Amino acid sequence: MFTRPLVIAWKELLQLRRDRMTLAMMIVLPILQLLLFGYAINTDVRHIPTVIYDQDRSAASRELSQSLRVTGFYDILGDVRSYVEIEDALRSGRARAALVIPSKYAANLRAGRPSQLQLVVDGSDPQTVGSAINTASGLVAARSSELLLAKLARSGGAAPGAAVEPIRLEPSTWYNPELRTAVFVVPGLIGVILTMTMVMLTAMAIARERERGTLEQLIVSPVRRVELVLGKILPYTIMGYVQMSLIVLAGRLVFQVPLVGSLRLLYLLSFLFISANLALGLFFSTLAKTQQQAMQMSFFFLLPNILLSGFMFPFESMPRPAQLIAQALPLTHFLRIVRGITLKGAGFADVSQELVWLGALFGVLVLLTSLRFNKKLV
Repeated sequence: MFTRPLVIAWKELLQLRRDRMTLAMMIVLPILQLLLFGYAINTDVRHIPTVIYDQDRSAASRELSQSLRVTGFYDILGDVRSYVEIEDALRSGRARAALVIPSKYAANLRAGRPSQLQLVVDGSDPQTVGSAINTASGLVAARSSELLLAKLARSGGAAPGAAVEPIRLEPSTWYNPELRTAVFVVPGLIGVILTMTMVMLTAMAIARERERGTLEQLIVSPVRRVELVLGKILPYTIMGYVQMSLIVLAGRLVFQVPLVGSLRLLYLLSFLFISANLALGLFFSTLAKTQQQAMQMSFFFLLPNILLSGFMFPFESMPRPAQLIAQALPLTHFLRIVRGITLKGAGFADVSQELVWLGALFGVLVLLTSLRFNKKLV
Protein backbone atom coordinates (compact mmCIF):
# COMPACT_ATOMS: atom_id res chain seq x y z
CA MET A 1 0.00 0.00 0.00
CA PHE A 2 2.80 2.41 0.88
CA THR A 3 5.22 1.12 -1.74
CA ARG A 4 3.74 2.98 -4.71
CA PRO A 5 3.78 6.45 -3.09
CA LEU A 6 7.41 5.86 -2.09
CA VAL A 7 8.25 4.88 -5.65
CA ILE A 8 6.60 8.05 -6.97
CA ALA A 9 8.44 10.13 -4.36
CA TRP A 10 11.75 8.56 -5.37
CA LYS A 11 11.00 9.33 -9.03
CA GLU A 12 10.32 12.98 -8.16
CA LEU A 13 13.63 13.21 -6.29
CA LEU A 14 15.48 11.82 -9.29
CA GLN A 15 13.79 14.33 -11.60
CA LEU A 16 14.60 17.14 -9.21
CA ARG A 17 18.23 16.09 -9.13
CA ARG A 18 18.38 16.32 -12.93
CA ASP A 19 16.76 19.79 -12.88
CA ARG A 20 19.87 21.65 -11.74
CA MET A 21 18.37 25.09 -12.32
CA THR A 22 15.44 24.53 -9.97
CA LEU A 23 17.67 22.84 -7.41
CA ALA A 24 20.11 25.74 -7.47
CA MET A 25 17.32 28.27 -6.97
CA MET A 26 15.98 26.30 -4.01
CA ILE A 27 19.37 26.63 -2.34
CA VAL A 28 20.39 30.13 -3.46
CA LEU A 29 17.05 31.90 -2.98
CA PRO A 30 16.77 31.41 0.83
CA ILE A 31 20.41 32.47 1.29
CA LEU A 32 19.90 35.57 -0.84
CA GLN A 33 16.72 36.50 1.02
CA LEU A 34 18.50 36.11 4.35
CA LEU A 35 21.36 38.36 3.24
CA LEU A 36 19.06 40.99 1.76
CA PHE A 37 16.66 41.18 4.68
CA GLY A 38 19.25 40.78 7.42
CA TYR A 39 22.19 42.72 6.04
CA ALA A 40 21.21 45.12 3.28
CA ILE A 41 17.97 46.48 4.75
CA ASN A 42 18.44 49.22 7.31
CA THR A 43 15.73 51.76 8.01
CA ASP A 44 18.11 53.94 10.06
CA VAL A 45 19.11 56.45 7.43
CA ARG A 46 22.77 57.45 7.65
CA HIS A 47 25.22 59.23 5.34
CA ILE A 48 22.64 61.68 4.02
CA PRO A 49 24.28 63.78 1.27
CA THR A 50 24.20 67.34 2.60
CA VAL A 51 25.32 70.75 1.39
CA ILE A 52 25.99 73.79 3.59
CA TYR A 53 24.85 77.33 2.83
CA ASP A 54 27.08 79.21 5.25
CA GLN A 55 26.23 82.91 5.14
CA ASP A 56 28.34 83.66 8.22
CA ARG A 57 31.63 81.94 7.34
CA SER A 58 32.93 82.09 10.88
CA ALA A 59 34.72 79.63 13.13
CA ALA A 60 31.44 78.95 14.95
CA SER A 61 29.60 78.11 11.72
CA ARG A 62 32.41 75.83 10.57
CA GLU A 63 32.32 74.09 13.94
CA LEU A 64 28.58 73.51 13.51
CA SER A 65 29.12 71.99 10.06
CA GLN A 66 31.82 69.73 11.45
CA SER A 67 29.54 68.58 14.27
CA LEU A 68 27.02 67.46 11.63
CA ARG A 69 29.69 65.45 9.88
CA VAL A 70 30.90 63.58 12.98
CA THR A 71 27.41 62.28 13.76
CA GLY A 72 27.73 59.88 10.81
CA PHE A 73 24.23 60.78 9.63
CA TYR A 74 25.38 63.46 7.19
CA ASP A 75 27.96 63.37 4.40
CA ILE A 76 28.94 67.01 3.85
CA LEU A 77 29.44 67.45 0.11
CA GLY A 78 30.58 71.06 0.29
CA ASP A 79 29.32 74.64 0.39
CA VAL A 80 26.75 76.35 -1.81
CA ARG A 81 26.30 80.08 -2.25
CA SER A 82 22.55 80.53 -2.70
CA TYR A 83 19.14 78.90 -2.46
CA VAL A 84 19.30 78.40 -6.22
CA GLU A 85 22.31 76.13 -5.78
CA ILE A 86 20.48 74.30 -2.99
CA GLU A 87 17.59 73.67 -5.36
CA ASP A 88 19.96 72.46 -8.08
CA ALA A 89 21.64 70.02 -5.66
CA LEU A 90 18.34 68.61 -4.38
CA ARG A 91 16.65 68.46 -7.79
CA SER A 92 19.53 66.51 -9.35
CA GLY A 93 19.67 64.13 -6.39
CA ARG A 94 23.25 65.09 -5.57
CA ALA A 95 22.11 66.14 -2.09
CA ARG A 96 19.18 65.21 0.13
CA ALA A 97 19.49 67.98 2.70
CA ALA A 98 20.93 71.47 3.09
CA LEU A 99 21.82 73.37 6.27
CA VAL A 100 21.42 77.15 6.04
CA ILE A 101 23.48 79.12 8.57
CA PRO A 102 22.41 82.78 8.75
CA SER A 103 24.74 85.74 8.66
CA LYS A 104 25.87 87.12 12.05
CA TYR A 105 25.48 83.61 13.51
CA ALA A 106 28.66 83.88 15.59
CA ALA A 107 27.97 87.51 16.52
CA ASN A 108 24.51 86.62 17.84
CA LEU A 109 25.93 83.81 19.95
CA ARG A 110 28.50 86.12 21.49
CA ALA A 111 25.88 88.79 22.19
CA GLY A 112 23.42 86.29 23.68
CA ARG A 113 20.86 86.84 20.94
CA PRO A 114 18.95 83.85 19.47
CA SER A 115 20.01 82.61 16.07
CA GLN A 116 17.79 80.56 13.77
CA LEU A 117 19.14 77.86 11.47
CA GLN A 118 17.24 76.30 8.57
CA LEU A 119 17.36 72.68 7.43
CA VAL A 120 16.06 72.13 3.90
CA VAL A 121 15.19 68.48 3.23
CA ASP A 122 14.19 66.63 0.07
CA GLY A 123 10.64 65.47 0.82
CA SER A 124 10.45 63.02 -2.09
CA ASP A 125 11.71 60.35 0.36
CA PRO A 126 9.73 60.59 3.63
CA GLN A 127 12.10 58.24 5.49
CA THR A 128 15.04 60.53 4.81
CA VAL A 129 13.06 63.54 6.00
CA GLY A 130 12.37 62.10 9.44
CA SER A 131 15.93 60.95 10.03
CA ALA A 132 17.48 64.19 8.79
CA ILE A 133 15.23 66.47 10.85
CA ASN A 134 15.39 64.42 14.05
CA THR A 135 19.17 64.12 14.05
CA ALA A 136 19.76 67.79 13.26
CA SER A 137 17.19 68.89 15.85
CA GLY A 138 18.86 66.78 18.51
CA LEU A 139 22.26 68.17 17.62
CA VAL A 140 21.07 71.78 17.69
CA ALA A 141 19.21 71.22 20.98
CA ALA A 142 22.34 69.77 22.57
CA ARG A 143 24.46 72.68 21.35
CA SER A 144 21.85 75.15 22.55
CA SER A 145 21.84 73.53 26.02
CA GLU A 146 25.63 73.81 26.22
CA LEU A 147 25.44 77.52 25.45
CA LEU A 148 22.70 78.02 28.08
CA LEU A 149 24.73 76.25 30.75
CA ALA A 150 27.79 78.29 29.87
CA LYS A 151 25.76 81.49 30.12
CA LEU A 152 24.35 80.48 33.50
CA ALA A 153 27.84 79.64 34.75
CA ARG A 154 29.15 83.05 33.73
CA SER A 155 26.26 84.84 35.40
CA GLY A 156 26.57 82.81 38.60
CA GLY A 157 22.96 81.66 38.57
CA ALA A 158 19.69 82.56 36.89
CA ALA A 159 19.96 85.46 34.52
CA PRO A 160 17.42 87.39 32.48
CA GLY A 161 16.77 85.71 29.19
CA ALA A 162 18.53 82.55 30.29
CA ALA A 163 15.53 80.45 29.23
CA VAL A 164 15.69 81.70 25.63
CA GLU A 165 17.20 79.08 23.33
CA PRO A 166 20.39 80.46 21.76
CA ILE A 167 19.94 78.32 18.62
CA ARG A 168 16.73 77.21 16.96
CA LEU A 169 16.26 74.95 13.94
CA GLU A 170 13.52 75.52 11.39
CA PRO A 171 12.93 72.46 9.15
CA SER A 172 11.74 73.09 5.61
CA THR A 173 10.53 70.20 3.45
CA TRP A 174 10.64 70.65 -0.31
CA TYR A 175 8.85 68.71 -3.11
CA ASN A 176 6.53 66.82 -0.75
CA PRO A 177 5.78 69.10 2.21
CA GLU A 178 2.80 67.00 3.36
CA LEU A 179 5.01 63.85 3.37
CA ARG A 180 2.32 61.86 1.56
CA THR A 181 3.41 58.26 1.04
CA ALA A 182 1.57 57.97 -2.28
CA VAL A 183 3.68 60.77 -3.74
CA PHE A 184 6.78 58.71 -2.99
CA VAL A 185 5.46 55.23 -3.81
CA VAL A 186 3.39 55.71 -6.99
CA PRO A 187 6.22 57.04 -9.21
CA GLY A 188 8.36 54.16 -7.98
CA LEU A 189 5.63 51.69 -8.89
CA ILE A 190 6.07 52.70 -12.52
CA GLY A 191 9.57 51.23 -12.45
CA VAL A 192 8.70 48.19 -10.32
CA ILE A 193 5.73 47.12 -12.46
CA LEU A 194 7.63 47.66 -15.69
CA THR A 195 10.56 45.63 -14.34
CA MET A 196 8.32 42.76 -13.34
CA THR A 197 6.33 42.57 -16.56
CA MET A 198 9.02 43.44 -19.12
CA VAL A 199 11.57 40.95 -17.77
CA MET A 200 8.95 38.22 -17.54
CA LEU A 201 7.65 38.78 -21.08
CA THR A 202 10.98 38.40 -22.84
CA ALA A 203 12.35 35.86 -20.37
CA MET A 204 10.04 33.31 -21.95
CA ALA A 205 10.73 34.35 -25.55
CA ILE A 206 13.51 31.98 -26.63
CA ALA A 207 12.32 29.27 -24.23
CA ARG A 208 8.92 29.46 -25.93
CA GLU A 209 10.59 29.20 -29.35
CA ARG A 210 12.43 26.10 -28.16
CA GLU A 211 9.32 24.44 -26.74
CA ARG A 212 7.31 25.13 -29.89
CA GLY A 213 10.10 23.84 -32.13
CA THR A 214 10.51 27.13 -34.03
CA LEU A 215 14.01 27.88 -32.73
CA GLU A 216 15.54 25.92 -35.61
CA GLN A 217 13.91 28.32 -38.07
CA LEU A 218 15.67 31.22 -36.39
CA ILE A 219 18.96 29.33 -36.45
CA VAL A 220 18.89 28.76 -40.22
CA SER A 221 17.55 32.25 -41.02
CA PRO A 222 19.95 35.00 -42.20
CA VAL A 223 19.06 37.15 -39.15
CA ARG A 224 22.12 38.21 -37.18
CA ARG A 225 22.34 37.68 -33.44
CA VAL A 226 22.07 41.38 -32.53
CA GLU A 227 19.21 41.82 -35.01
CA LEU A 228 17.39 38.91 -33.39
CA VAL A 229 17.82 40.39 -29.92
CA LEU A 230 16.63 43.85 -30.99
CA GLY A 231 13.75 42.34 -32.95
CA LYS A 232 12.61 40.47 -29.85
CA ILE A 233 12.80 43.66 -27.77
CA LEU A 234 11.15 46.31 -29.94
CA PRO A 235 7.54 44.99 -29.99
CA TYR A 236 7.37 44.80 -26.22
CA THR A 237 8.45 48.43 -25.78
CA ILE A 238 5.00 49.46 -27.00
CA MET A 239 3.41 47.34 -24.29
CA GLY A 240 5.75 48.93 -21.77
CA TYR A 241 4.63 52.42 -22.76
CA VAL A 242 0.99 51.38 -22.52
CA GLN A 243 1.52 50.10 -18.98
CA MET A 244 3.44 53.23 -18.06
CA SER A 245 0.67 55.48 -19.37
CA LEU A 246 -1.96 53.63 -17.33
CA ILE A 247 0.08 53.96 -14.11
CA VAL A 248 0.81 57.66 -14.67
CA LEU A 249 -2.86 58.37 -15.41
CA ALA A 250 -4.11 56.39 -12.40
CA GLY A 251 -1.54 58.00 -10.12
CA ARG A 252 -2.61 61.46 -11.24
CA LEU A 253 -6.37 60.89 -11.03
CA VAL A 254 -6.64 58.53 -8.06
CA PHE A 255 -3.70 59.49 -5.82
CA GLN A 256 -3.19 63.11 -6.95
CA VAL A 257 0.50 62.55 -7.54
CA PRO A 258 1.99 65.77 -8.96
CA LEU A 259 3.72 65.95 -12.30
CA VAL A 260 6.04 68.91 -11.98
CA GLY A 261 8.44 68.12 -14.80
CA SER A 262 8.12 67.31 -18.47
CA LEU A 263 6.00 64.28 -19.34
CA ARG A 264 7.61 64.21 -22.78
CA LEU A 265 11.08 63.96 -21.21
CA LEU A 266 9.91 61.17 -18.91
CA TYR A 267 8.60 59.13 -21.85
CA LEU A 268 11.74 59.75 -23.85
CA LEU A 269 14.10 58.61 -21.09
CA SER A 270 11.91 55.62 -20.23
CA PHE A 271 12.81 53.98 -23.53
CA LEU A 272 16.25 52.92 -22.30
CA PHE A 273 14.83 51.56 -19.04
CA ILE A 274 12.16 49.50 -20.79
CA SER A 275 14.67 48.24 -23.33
CA ALA A 276 17.21 47.32 -20.63
CA ASN A 277 14.65 45.20 -18.78
CA LEU A 278 13.55 43.53 -21.99
CA ALA A 279 17.18 42.73 -22.83
CA LEU A 280 17.66 41.30 -19.35
CA GLY A 281 14.60 39.10 -19.73
CA LEU A 282 15.91 37.90 -23.07
CA PHE A 283 19.23 37.04 -21.43
CA PHE A 284 17.37 34.96 -18.85
CA SER A 285 15.59 33.26 -21.73
CA THR A 286 18.91 32.09 -23.19
CA LEU A 287 19.82 30.54 -19.82
CA ALA A 288 16.52 28.76 -19.23
CA LYS A 289 15.49 25.55 -20.94
CA THR A 290 11.76 25.93 -20.27
CA GLN A 291 9.33 28.78 -19.80
CA GLN A 292 8.88 27.75 -16.18
CA GLN A 293 12.57 28.22 -15.47
CA ALA A 294 12.49 31.57 -17.22
CA MET A 295 9.60 32.69 -15.02
CA GLN A 296 11.44 31.50 -11.90
CA MET A 297 14.45 33.59 -12.88
CA SER A 298 12.21 36.62 -13.35
CA PHE A 299 10.78 36.34 -9.84
CA PHE A 300 14.25 35.66 -8.49
CA PHE A 301 15.46 38.94 -10.05
CA LEU A 302 12.49 40.98 -8.79
CA LEU A 303 13.37 40.61 -5.09
CA PRO A 304 16.73 42.45 -5.11
CA ASN A 305 15.19 45.16 -7.30
CA ILE A 306 12.51 45.97 -4.72
CA LEU A 307 14.89 45.81 -1.76
CA LEU A 308 18.04 47.46 -3.14
CA SER A 309 16.88 50.01 -5.72
CA GLY A 310 15.58 52.58 -3.23
CA PHE A 311 11.93 51.77 -3.88
CA MET A 312 11.18 50.74 -0.27
CA PHE A 313 14.31 51.60 1.71
CA PRO A 314 16.61 54.64 1.44
CA PHE A 315 19.62 54.02 -0.75
CA GLU A 316 21.94 55.86 1.66
CA SER A 317 21.08 53.50 4.54
CA MET A 318 22.38 50.43 2.73
CA PRO A 319 25.95 49.15 3.25
CA ARG A 320 28.48 49.93 0.56
CA PRO A 321 28.49 46.41 -1.00
CA ALA A 322 24.69 46.53 -1.33
CA GLN A 323 24.92 49.95 -2.99
CA LEU A 324 27.40 48.59 -5.54
CA ILE A 325 24.99 45.78 -6.41
CA ALA A 326 22.14 48.27 -6.66
CA GLN A 327 24.06 50.34 -9.21
CA ALA A 328 23.92 47.37 -11.58
CA LEU A 329 20.10 47.34 -11.45
CA PRO A 330 18.28 49.42 -14.08
CA LEU A 331 15.48 50.15 -11.60
CA THR A 332 17.85 52.03 -9.27
CA HIS A 333 18.60 54.63 -11.93
CA PHE A 334 15.07 54.82 -13.31
CA LEU A 335 13.63 55.57 -9.86
CA ARG A 336 15.91 58.60 -9.62
CA ILE A 337 14.79 59.70 -13.06
CA VAL A 338 11.04 59.25 -12.57
CA ARG A 339 10.96 60.78 -9.07
CA GLY A 340 13.22 63.60 -10.16
CA ILE A 341 11.03 64.53 -13.12
CA THR A 342 7.59 64.00 -11.57
CA LEU A 343 8.24 65.44 -8.10
CA LYS A 344 11.12 67.90 -8.52
CA GLY A 345 10.81 69.06 -12.12
CA ALA A 346 14.25 67.73 -13.00
CA GLY A 347 15.54 68.41 -16.49
CA PHE A 348 17.76 66.40 -18.81
CA ALA A 349 20.97 67.72 -17.27
CA ASP A 350 19.82 66.73 -13.78
CA VAL A 351 19.33 63.05 -14.70
CA SER A 352 21.96 62.70 -17.41
CA GLN A 353 24.22 60.58 -15.19
CA GLU A 354 21.44 58.06 -14.61
CA LEU A 355 20.78 57.99 -18.34
CA VAL A 356 24.42 57.08 -18.98
CA TRP A 357 24.08 54.19 -16.52
CA LEU A 358 20.94 52.92 -18.24
CA GLY A 359 22.58 53.15 -21.66
CA ALA A 360 25.62 51.24 -20.46
CA LEU A 361 23.51 48.52 -18.83
CA PHE A 362 21.40 48.15 -21.97
CA GLY A 363 24.50 47.81 -24.16
CA VAL A 364 26.07 45.20 -21.87
CA LEU A 365 22.85 43.17 -21.69
CA VAL A 366 22.39 43.17 -25.47
CA LEU A 367 26.01 42.04 -25.90
CA LEU A 368 25.70 39.26 -23.32
CA THR A 369 22.43 38.06 -24.80
CA SER A 370 23.89 37.98 -28.31
CA LEU A 371 26.93 36.03 -27.13
CA ARG A 372 24.81 33.65 -25.11
CA PHE A 373 22.52 32.98 -28.06
CA ASN A 374 25.58 32.24 -30.17
CA LYS A 375 26.54 29.51 -27.68
CA LYS A 376 23.08 28.04 -28.07
CA LEU A 377 23.56 27.91 -31.82
CA VAL A 378 26.83 26.07 -31.39
